[in-house]
Amino acid sequence: MNSQCVRTQWHRLFVLLWLCTFAIFAQAQAPDKKSAEDSMAEWIKANYTKFEYRVPMRDGVHLFTSVYVPKDAGEQHTYPILFDRTPYTVAPYGSDQYRNALGPSELFARSKYIFVYQDVRGKFLSEGSFEDMRPYIAEKKSAKDVDESSDTYDSIDWMVKNIHFNNGRVGVWGISYPGFYSGMAAIDAHPALKAVSPQAPIADWFIGDDFHHNGALYLPHMFNFMYTFGQPRPEPTTKWGERLDHETPDGYNFFLNNVEPLSNVDAKYYHNKIAWWDEIIQHPNYDQFWKARSTPQFLKNIKPAMLTVGGWFDAEDLWGALHTYQAANSHSPDGDVKLVMGPWFHGGWARGDGDHLGNVWFAGKQSIFYREKIEFPFFEHHLKGTPDPQLPEAYVFETGTNEWKRYDAWPPKAAKPAAFYLAPGGQLSLAAPASGAEFDEYISDPSKPVPFTTATETGMTREHMTDDQRQASRRTDVLVYQTAPLADDVTIAGPLKPELFVSTSGTDSDFVVKLIDVYPDNFPDNEGNPKDVHLGAYEQLVRGELFRARFRAGYEKPEPFEPNKVTRVAYEMPDINHTFRRGHRIMVQVQSTWFPLVDLNPQKFVPNIYNAKASDFQKATERVYHSPAHPSHINVLLMPN
Repeated sequence: MNSQCVRTQWHRLFVLLWLCTFAIFAQAQAPDKKSAEDSMAEWIKANYTKFEYRVPMRDGVHLFTSVYVPKDAGEQHTYPILFDRTPYTVAPYGSDQYRNALGPSELFARSKYIFVYQDVRGKFLSEGSFEDMRPYIAEKKSAKDVDESSDTYDSIDWMVKNIHFNNGRVGVWGISYPGFYSGMAAIDAHPALKAVSPQAPIADWFIGDDFHHNGALYLPHMFNFMYTFGQPRPEPTTKWGERLDHETPDGYNFFLNNVEPLSNVDAKYYHNKIAWWDEIIQHPNYDQFWKARSTPQFLKNIKPAMLTVGGWFDAEDLWGALHTYQAANSHSPDGDVKLVMGPWFHGGWARGDGDHLGNVWFAGKQSIFYREKIEFPFFEHHLKGTPDPQLPEAYVFETGTNEWKRYDAWPPKAAKPAAFYLAPGGQLSLAAPASGAEFDEYISDPSKPVPFTTATETGMTREHMTDDQRQASRRTDVLVYQTAPLADDVTIAGPLKPELFVSTSGTDSDFVVKLIDVYPDNFPDNEGNPKDVHLGAYEQLVRGELFRARFRAGYEKPEPFEPNKVTRVAYEMPDINHTFRRGHRIMVQVQSTWFPLVDLNPQKFVPNIYNAKASDFQKATERVYHSPAHPSHINVLLMPN
């Protein structure tokens, strides 16, 4: 064996030994999530006893319910009940099979509560039929008139009477769909319900949450989720529906070539098995079907203390959190209604550290702060009588400065109206345009839509909510407007309200408005720069939202455009609480596609886009006006410096 071969063998051995050493070191240094879960599961089994019940509702249907009671509970040591209702299974099933976590966080399990988990009506092992966002029935005339409010009431009534050693106080919490059930629990609440926390609650599936935003379908979320969740359950089961195999990691091409136009979906994938899809395509406008499922209208005279929680970068249910709080607060003058908004993705406050999302970092473990200083003290006070944590009405995180702010109202009373105007030459200004070019234009081509992310994904990514928008800035079908570098910090707190003057050569169109924080050219990279992402000139998405402009006169009645006629399009985007720092720029982008995050508009008016054919899709020339007569702008609320 020659010397070169020997050196090669020694080199390979050295590398192998180094890799083994590194693996052992990494295993020793990094927490083992599985081991931690197993350890917690063992602790729960040692400290709690699990029971399973079929709880009767007023109409005779029984709901499968798992109950975990502290083993030291007794006549002299009673505990409050913390209740979570879910369509996503209370597994594991079996009185000898234990969860590896209880409650909103480990703090609750250690502090000791009676934890109750329930499969909602028609899901998994519960009886009855499931209905998505089952409408609330204000006037119940018989035992057959049931909704999620009555099911929660009946469940709580049974629990306080039948679960031994409870202290008569109940709290309800849940995230996303369970957040919807939490909100419904607060309506006509049982007297024992003292605290409720709707977290990222679904509130309206047409205007702002999950499947639709301003009437436009959020495509991958609806398509992927309903393929599994929406499959029929003819009888109680412990099994989920099967998952879709996309047969490619490339979501952009998958949806463009296989799913669009949406008239393809049922024949190719759903095969008449997904009832929710059938209902969606039958209700393309905001009719009574959707209105009955909009929860804010029913959040009146709330009696339990309510802590609504949401994330500024929640891609699914940001609208629901903000509007649940607003409705409950405005319609419950004597209520204890509070809002928490942090720098989180969907449910990020309940898991992980909350120190960053994608390439954007938030100067600390904000999820841990929330769990320890806000959520846990809230429930401890209302269910166990510990000292009042003195939470403000609105406890909101200010991105940009990365600081928590305490306000006695949201939006803050100090915030004043202002407007950022689109101006000739790609300028963005607080002053309305006085002269210059009348409009900017681009060609929107449904066959080559603007991608919503550079990631290769078949789903809706969390990270797109803070993604770099430079890839969009460089396209010819995206308009860009920005300020000069800021001389002082600028803080926007509250909703964004675009008011665009536009025209299209077609008869229908979508418009996406994005508010972006442009970092200085010399902005430093994240420490270690692990993904080789340079933050100099980074264009961070702060908020983006699409509006299906056929609904500009109201979601109930779509209207076609008159080709090439200047038309006003105004809508509301979800709130922000963001400071654009000195030296940064404020940017606005306008475009007409955002794919595959949002389904494609044919740009030719058809009564129902779900039934559009391939031949209906066409290119269109879109114009955005910024003249004195047609000053396109975004209305905002500015905080004083």
